Amino acid sequence: MTRLPLIQERPPKIEPSSIKKILLIRLRRIGDIIMTTPAVSVLREGFPQASISYVVEKPYKSLVDGNPNLDKIIALSREKTIRESLSVIRQIRKEKYDLVLDFHGGPRASLIALFSKAKLKIGYRIKYRHIIYDIAIPRSKENGYFHSVENHINLVKVLGIKVNSLPPLELPQAQKEEHEKVKRIVNEKGLDSSKNIILHISAGNEFRDWGVENLIQLINLLASLEGIKIILIGEEEDRNVEEEILRKADHPLFSLVGMLNLRELRELISHSTLFVGSDSGPMHIAASTSTPIVAYFGPTLSAHFAPWMAKASIIEKDFDCRPCKQKQCHYKDFRCLQSIKPEEVYEACLRYV
Repeated sequence: MTRLPLIQERPPKIEPSSIKKILLIRLRRIGDIIMTTPAVSVLREGFPQASISYVVEKPYKSLVDGNPNLDKIIALSREKTIRESLSVIRQIRKEKYDLVLDFHGGPRASLIALFSKAKLKIGYRIKYRHIIYDIAIPRSKENGYFHSVENHINLVKVLGIKVNSLPPLELPQAQKEEHEKVKRIVNEKGLDSSKNIILHISAGNEFRDWGVENLIQLINLLASLEGIKIILIGEEEDRNVEEEILRKADHPLFSLVGMLNLRELRELISHSTLFVGSDSGPMHIAASTSTPIVAYFGPTLSAHFAPWMAKASIIEKDFDCRPCKQKQCHYKDFRCLQSIKPEEVYEACLRYV
């Protein structure tokens, strides 16, 4: 596939000085939120005096809270209760936003945009929902693609903002106590004098599950390298996978599964030698640091979701069923990911360790 230039839409008839208050919407998840931050930087450059608010679900608030380009964070609970939804919409309507940019496009985000009373609403051309927006643009074009970051910047570009260079990801730094927590863990586990490889073991769903046996084979290959220490990361629900890996692996491992928040995870990755894992939120967190990445892609395409502006090696197989909606495997065996061998990932890792 060929990457296309950013969309060059005819700018709407907007007087920039009339835009005083802007509302951005991206409710979830980790990687999707992170990939909006370059567009936020572009928007801030185009409207330096405007007040910019960001609507996000509470588990992901720390990804944007502290972003210097944002003035206000509106955090929603993940439970979609009518009472909270009405409360948030009332709050947003009172603010009298001049502009809403919907980076999300989902049902809940679309409703927030619809009832916001904003003078101008911009979003994606999504079936049944595009009529909500005054301006709706496509996420992709025939015979080409946009990276997700470029998609979001395209939404901003329709305002007539000129983009001379594409910005990097923008994530808040760890707070003092978070920095000290990570430093203490590194010191206590003796990780300060080794080459630390962060291995993300989460799957998210069966389509992205590389499998414990593949992970163990990769661990055993990496652990044979001199001076290497492997740190497992994941979420609380990955405890069973963590336990199985620790039980079956032939080498000592260090596990921080379920022990770090998102800013602490970024702090750990930023002081490590290499990040290894699938297309995931932590992979995009890693992309916001200078730490190299080895990422394997299954049902998703690196063309859309590769680590943005990162030093990275991508491993993926060319199957005609990719990308898929991750609802049913056409071949019943998840071959897009399972055909990637631990030896291939190991060889990619050798470039950085």
